Amino acid sequence: MTEPRWWVDCHDPFGRDRAMTVLVEHGRVLLVSPPGESAVLSVQQTRRLHLALDQAASSAGGPTG
Repeated sequence: MTEPRWWVDCHDPFGRDRAMTVLVEHGRVLLVSPPGESAVLSVQQTRRLHLALDQAASSAGGPTG
């Protein structure tokens, strides 16, 4: 069975397009940032990350709220 995963678009500090990955593995939520970089998120991208993390937590069986 494939574990759930989400992608959230972002930028690096130089404005290049990147993506963060949110996935669930063995009941834990993993947040993978761009390799060796920082992620710069707009307000909309931050909301998408929040939604992805919330969905991942639910999928992992964590408490809501």
